[in-house]
Amino acid sequence: MQASLEALLCTLSQEEFFTYYKNGEPFALHNLEGPLSELVELPFLNSFDNLIKFWPDSVNAYLPGINDEVNSQQVKKETARELFKEGKGLFFDDPNRFNEVIDKWLKAIHRDLGLSELTYSRSLIYAIAKDQGTSTHFDQNINFVLQISGTKKWWLAKNEMVTNPMSRYTIGADMEPELESYLEGDIPKGMPRNATEIELKPGSLLFLPRGVWHKTIATSDAISLNFTFTAPTWIDLLTSFLRAKLAQSPSWRGTADFVNDPSRSLESIDQFDLLLSELKENINQLSAQDILGATEYIPR
Repeated sequence: MQASLEALLCTLSQEEFFTYYKNGEPFALHNLEGPLSELVELPFLNSFDNLIKFWPDSVNAYLPGINDEVNSQQVKKETARELFKEGKGLFFDDPNRFNEVIDKWLKAIHRDLGLSELTYSRSLIYAIAKDQGTSTHFDQNINFVLQISGTKKWWLAKNEMVTNPMSRYTIGADMEPELESYLEGDIPKGMPRNATEIELKPGSLLFLPRGVWHKTIATSDAISLNFTFTAPTWIDLLTSFLRAKLAQSPSWRGTADFVNDPSRSLESIDQFDLLLSELKENINQLSAQDILGATEYIPR
């Protein structure tokens, strides 16, 4: 099968998809077992036992308390087997490292989304025991969830607290200071009341944009395959370009001397102001094409 975003979406056109994408709206498609058989029928995904037998690396297991990757630890796969029997949730990092089919789809979706070369593309397998799930949180990434086996309920809600978060946040966990600095509302104590409930069954595909609140509960033992893309922001592209550009200057590579020395701080301020004056001149001459030409492949 030719891996592509169009093939993943099956019944939804790319034009329709990008309308959802630009508006930050999630959606679910169902009954895709046939069109996506190359993924759904991967032998190591058809049972938890086969997954454990296949998996050559450590496994991430949720710890007691918050069911989320912020509260997890790596365990040996033999331990993971026992934890799953005890009703714990597990996730398996980057199966694309070990399977060419998943790797092919991950790269194709990245390509067709038109994302930056600086994007962190990642695949995950979630094995969630019955009556377990993931705590209420939002992510900084773009996420496609393909339900392989079992059923899982999702609750989704618009994020009124922050637009375009640059880091993930789980209710009950510590928040990164940078994220806290640009919040536009109060943190909810649980899933927002206006949440929409969706049930994913084998062959269901969920598109989850950045920032959407969500939580899950597996109504049976469930396995899903996720493709996630943490793309750079315009901030990231600019700062990446500037760092590479400024790194060519011996003056900018100089040690930031005396910034905390009261008797010499004026010297450091004068030096920094001189560098900033030169930077302003260079920035005035910059264009988007200059920056993208350095970070991306842009056809001329």
